[in-house]
Amino acid sequence: MAVIGEIIKKAVEVADKIFTNPNPAEAQREVLKQLLYKAESTSFGKYYQFSEIRSSGKLRDTFAEEVPYHSYDKMYDQWWKKVLEGGKDITWPGKVKYFAVSSGTTSKKKHIPVTEDMMKSIRRAGIHQIKGVADFDLPAVFFEKEILMFGSSTDLKKVNDHYEGEISGISASQLPFWFEGYYRPGKEISSIDDWDKRVDALAKEAHKWDIGSISGIPSWIELMIKRVIEYYNVKHIHEIWPNFLVYTSGGVAFEPYKKSFERITGKPITVIDTYLASEGYLATQIRKNTDSMALITDNGIYFEFVPFTEKNVDEDGSIRPGAKALKIEEVKEGVEYVLVISTVAGAWRYMIGDTIVFTDKKRAEIKITGRTKHFLNVVGSQLSVIQMNKAMRQLEDIYDCDVKEFTVAAVMEEGEYLHRWYLGISDDIKADEKEVADKLDGFLKENNKNYKVARTKALKSVEVKLVPDKLFQQWTEETKQKGGQVKVPRVMKEEDFREWEAFAAQKM
Repeated sequence: MAVIGEIIKKAVEVADKIFTNPNPAEAQREVLKQLLYKAESTSFGKYYQFSEIRSSGKLRDTFAEEVPYHSYDKMYDQWWKKVLEGGKDITWPGKVKYFAVSSGTTSKKKHIPVTEDMMKSIRRAGIHQIKGVADFDLPAVFFEKEILMFGSSTDLKKVNDHYEGEISGISASQLPFWFEGYYRPGKEISSIDDWDKRVDALAKEAHKWDIGSISGIPSWIELMIKRVIEYYNVKHIHEIWPNFLVYTSGGVAFEPYKKSFERITGKPITVIDTYLASEGYLATQIRKNTDSMALITDNGIYFEFVPFTEKNVDEDGSIRPGAKALKIEEVKEGVEYVLVISTVAGAWRYMIGDTIVFTDKKRAEIKITGRTKHFLNVVGSQLSVIQMNKAMRQLEDIYDCDVKEFTVAAVMEEGEYLHRWYLGISDDIKADEKEVADKLDGFLKENNKNYKVARTKALKSVEVKLVPDKLFQQWTEETKQKGGQVKVPRVMKEEDFREWEAFAAQKM
C-alpha cells in the first residue's frame, strides 16, 4: 500500500477544500488593492498617482479611468526598456534579475520582467494546480511518483546584471530544494542548451525514472516521447514509464494532439490544461468534468476583460483607447473577450494578446479562444481561431487525419483577395487539395455568417496547401527556437506569409 501517497493525497484534498477562494470578485478587489499599494512608490506608480487611486471610493473604476491600456511595445518603450537597462523601482519595487525572452506573435522579440514576486506567484499557482488534482480521483501511488518537466533550457543567458531565458526555463531553474527529489530530468540535463542533445541525454536516463506526470508544450513533448520510444525500441511510452498517468499541457491547445498522443501511449492518461504565459501563471484546470481552466484570481494578477468586437479592437489586434473593460463579475458566459492583466511583475493594464471565453462565470472558468492578432478579418470574414480549430476537427473526422498545425493569410492576387491555408498533416490524406479547400470553405460558411457573406463579395476564393506537419516544426527550429515556448501563428499578415511560403517552397 502506498502509505506516503495516501497521506499526501489526503493532504491535497484537505488543502483544496480550505484554500480555494470561492469568490473571484472579492479576490480580485484585494489583488488590485495590494498591487497598487506595493507599486505606489515606483516611477509608474508615481506617474499614475497610485496613492490617489487607492484612496478613491471606487478603486477599480478609478484605476481603469486613470491608467491606459498597454501593448508590449508601449510598455517596453515607455517603461520596461529602463528596467532592462538595470533601472530600479520602475514599474515594480526593486531591480529585476530575470527576463523571460519570448519570440511571440504580438512582437518580434519580447523581454518580460520576471520579478521575485512573480516567481512566488508562479510557485503558488503550481501548488494551486496540485490542489486541483484532488478532483481527478488519481490513485494514492501517483503522489509518490516523479514529475518530468520538459521545457526550455535552464541554462540562462547572463546579460549585463540580469539573466534571460524562456519562462519555463526560468521557472525550472528556481524550483525549491524540497522538489528536487521528484523533479526530472534534473538540473544537469535541464541545463543543456541544445534541444536535441538535451532529449538524447534524457532518453539515456529515462529507464531509471518512475514518471507519474509530464508537463510541457504538446508538440515538443510528443517529439521527446517519440525519441524515448525509439531509443528503447518499444511500442509506446508506458513500456518505459508504466505509472505515467497525468499530462499537464500548456502553451497551445491540446486537442489537435489528442490522436497522436493516443498512438504513443499504451493506456489512457489524464490531461490537465494550464495557462502559463511569459507574463505569469494565469489559470489551470481544477475539475475533471470540464476541459476549461479556472483563472487564479488571488495570486498577484488582476484581470480585466474587453469584449472582442470591431468597436473595441482595431485591425492590428490592439484595444482601442476608449474601449470599456469589464470586471470579472460583469462578464457573460459565451462572449469572447480580450484579456488584460496587471501583475506583480510590473505589467499594468497589459494586453497579453489572448482572447478568452467564460464557460462558468461562478467558478471563473475560461477557455482560450485565440489571439487578437490571429483574427482574420481583412475582407470582413471575422474568423476567430476557435472557428478555425472547429473546422480542422471536422476535416480530421472526414479524412481520418491529424491537422496539428495550420496557418492562413488573406493574400491579394490579380487584384482580388483569397484565403490561402497551409495545413500540417501527419498522415497521408486521401483527397486532393481542391477537395479539402471546398470542404473547409463549406464548414466555415456553416460556422460563421460573416464569412459566408464575405465569400459572396470581396473574398473570391479559398486555397489549401497540404504539407507535412514537420514543416512547422522546422520553421520554429530555424526561425524561432527548437523546444521553446513558441507558437506557430494561426493567422499571418501578408508580408510574413510570403516569407513563410518561401520557406515552405524551399523545404518541400
